[in-house]
Amino acid sequence: MRSVGTVLALVVLATLVATFARRWRIPAPSLLVVAGLAVALLPGTPRIEIDPEIIGLVVLPPLLYSSAEDMPWRELRAVWKPVGVLAIGLVLASAAAVAAVAALLTPLSWQMAFVLGAVLASTDPVAVTALGRRLALPPKVQVLVQAESLFNDATSLVLVRVAAGIAVASAAASWGAAGGEFLLLAGGGTLLGAAVAGVVVLIRRHTEEPVLETVISLVTPYAAYLVAEAAHTSGVTSCVVAGVVLGGRGDRLTNARIRLQLHAVYGTVVFLLESVVFSLIGLALPAQVGALGDGDRAWPLYALAIAATLVAVRLLWLAPLSSLVQRRGGMERTNWRVPVVLTWAGTRGVMPLAAALSIPEITRGGSALAGRPLVLVLTTSIVVVTLVVQGFTLAPVVRASGIALEPDHTEREEVEARGRLARVGLGRLEELAELEAVPDIVVDRLRRGLTARLDDARGRLAEQNGSTSAIESFDMVYRQLRRDLIAVETVELQRMYDEHHISDMTRRKLQRSLDLEEARLTGS
Repeated sequence: MRSVGTVLALVVLATLVATFARRWRIPAPSLLVVAGLAVALLPGTPRIEIDPEIIGLVVLPPLLYSSAEDMPWRELRAVWKPVGVLAIGLVLASAAAVAAVAALLTPLSWQMAFVLGAVLASTDPVAVTALGRRLALPPKVQVLVQAESLFNDATSLVLVRVAAGIAVASAAASWGAAGGEFLLLAGGGTLLGAAVAGVVVLIRRHTEEPVLETVISLVTPYAAYLVAEAAHTSGVTSCVVAGVVLGGRGDRLTNARIRLQLHAVYGTVVFLLESVVFSLIGLALPAQVGALGDGDRAWPLYALAIAATLVAVRLLWLAPLSSLVQRRGGMERTNWRVPVVLTWAGTRGVMPLAAALSIPEITRGGSALAGRPLVLVLTTSIVVVTLVVQGFTLAPVVRASGIALEPDHTEREEVEARGRLARVGLGRLEELAELEAVPDIVVDRLRRGLTARLDDARGRLAEQNGSTSAIESFDMVYRQLRRDLIAVETVELQRMYDEHHISDMTRRKLQRSLDLEEARLTGS
């Protein structure tokens, strides 16, 4: 990108498109890619070249961290085995299949075909998370797709490094060294990410300043990424692990006011970065196509063939795995709709593009690396195809599969949880009333509020008119006591989640409701 003006124009374009995407209920990444491609084809549009360092260092860490932070521990523990199989086995199978197809159909040498297969082998966590936010998938299915996309990057990164080394040096692969490099990247990244998360936990336990908490939260993904890269391990893995660890403890490290501020700030950062990066994918494709030679003009056919290969390999891998998991779960009949949804949710995005851009431009002998422009075009075009085709059709596929949670289910779960929280609050209130430690007028006011919430949760009342006190001392006592009751309800909410009575989505929604109420009581 050549100037600050170009960056600002991208931000404005991306914000407008993403805003309309939300209003029209269209996946924002898909519409952003289409908008970027359309703008790039307009006469007079400046040529956009994506700097891999900007993508890898500036954009990826907060997006990966945000995706990992949303990962619920309970569901992740339940699917870690299939995630491991997909993160290693499916990546290797996809890389081999794409390399074979590319070597047969395209002008690429087998070395560069291997590079292309390694680049496209893994799904993208940023795209998967962005596309899956509005889908009502069952918790385990959602976590399986998201966790796979987060943890398969170490395998893909090792393959890219090995493949690029072969292409640059024209030497045979040392698979023993590749295995050791995988352990170094994945294992070292995991340890360093956990260490960074531990340090952040210690700092945040002694911090209650909202501004400082916000700065720490924004710096954490970059710290995890840079520390791991400086140690020559996987910065992506480190960032993901730090996000998963801190995401499981985030509600216990901060108060309601800070949580609300962090939610707003991080939501803004993620929105802007996602909007800009998906727009850049569409904007960059025409310039990359212009750099191709005359012998590579059949690239659209190559891209379609490779995209079809990725979908086919993923389905062939997921179908038996899903059948095995379902049979071990006690199901008499296998639900083939689950692997179809999992297959269609495996989109490519920012990570493959960043990997392709990191491929060296010259060989060890000093000559230009043949086939690199075609690899870039095929990578970007396949990212565009998956984001547009699978992105626009993923929601209809999920609805047609019948595995999506019905709105009544999530609403019923939320209403039942709200009713239970109100009952817990009323129980604690009655204990305090019996001790006569609180003025009766305050107890009555709180009782009316909690009873109204309970009745509303049961569907017995549409509206509830509450009364307020004009006495400031009673109002202060009310606010303090209500905060104490909110603390009790927060503990009960966490207990319901730990005992599998509610989903993580319901827990987060109700926790935010309690945080908002506490913020209103404190005047935040």
